[in-house]
Amino acid sequence: MENSEILNTVHRKAMEEAFGRKAVSSQYPMLLPLILCVRRFVNNVKQNLDPRLTKRKSHIFFHRVIARHSSPLFRRLGDSDPRLQEGKIKNLEIAIRSLNGVIIFPGEIFSFWNFVGATTKKRGYVNGMLLSNGEVVEGLGGGLCQLSNLLYWLFLHTPLQVFERKHHSRDSFPDSDRSIPFGAGATIFYNLIDLKIKNTTLYPMQIKLWMSDSQLKGQILSTLPIKEKYHIKEKKHNFIETSNGIYRYNEIWRETLVDGKAIKEEKLMTNCARVMYKPNHIDIKI
Repeated sequence: MENSEILNTVHRKAMEEAFGRKAVSSQYPMLLPLILCVRRFVNNVKQNLDPRLTKRKSHIFFHRVIARHSSPLFRRLGDSDPRLQEGKIKNLEIAIRSLNGVIIFPGEIFSFWNFVGATTKKRGYVNGMLLSNGEVVEGLGGGLCQLSNLLYWLFLHTPLQVFERKHHSRDSFPDSDRSIPFGAGATIFYNLIDLKIKNTTLYPMQIKLWMSDSQLKGQILSTLPIKEKYHIKEKKHNFIETSNGIYRYNEIWRETLVDGKAIKEEKLMTNCARVMYKPNHIDIKI
């Protein structure tokens, strides 16, 4: 029964990739710049008119740490050019300046792109590593997914509500220094794929971000202590080989604890992504 659920999910994913509707931009690549420009303009208008989006920052930080996490700035990512990781660090420095100190008041929604804005040369952004359909490409502002991944992981350890989030559709690299489960990140693409979080609590939350020589670090802060603690875990992790390719499947669950006792467990997401490398082992063959 357990494998049946996994196999049905993988089968649906394979069918979507093989027979799903193709985007107009993939059929007519010359139209892509125009399509992106129009969609971004429309999104910017919507963002500017949305009264729910938080716009406030302060460099006086709240004193209660609700969640903390760090991730290495340098990771071995397949055969990718190390030079792109240097560019990524420069881009992270700029984006952190836009996000550090953001306050999300009760009822407000945090939008990653609403604070970071366009990643242009004029603003100091340089080329870094981007993922496009699972392939590594070089692009302006590349590498900011590490920041959105860290923020999403932090928010999962708070009572805030995930309002908008998307993960990569491909598993591009073998695990290397991975500290969180596969599929527990948040991909971004200006300003069409965003990370948005809603504060459904009764107290404000604040983002704190910085970098050491080797780590990207972050905290979620509040004015009051929170009795709930959150533990994120992975279930049903498998590599599945099919006639259409290899897929990676898992489920991400969250356990809520009060005074060390589990009071709730919920499934946050099911991940199923095509694998772009040869894994060390296969768990299931179809």
